[in-house]
Amino acid sequence: MPHVFALVIAGAGLYAGYKWVSRMLADAEDAARLREAELREAMARGQGMPKDLGTLEYDPATGVYRPRSQ
Repeated sequence: MPHVFALVIAGAGLYAGYKWVSRMLADAEDAARLREAELREAMARGQGMPKDLGTLEYDPATGVYRPRSQ
């Protein structure tokens, strides 16, 4: 009979863990959807557009890419 109680307790723990994980994933999904909507709105207003730097060339002295000087 003690093994039945152990199985019931283990099952309740697994169920509670499943509910907790699913709640955390739902919250993360909601936050991602909200952030995506904010980004789409900013893009529609013209904010957040990347600046066009033209053609980039590698500067071996500094190790970074810079806009090509003309």
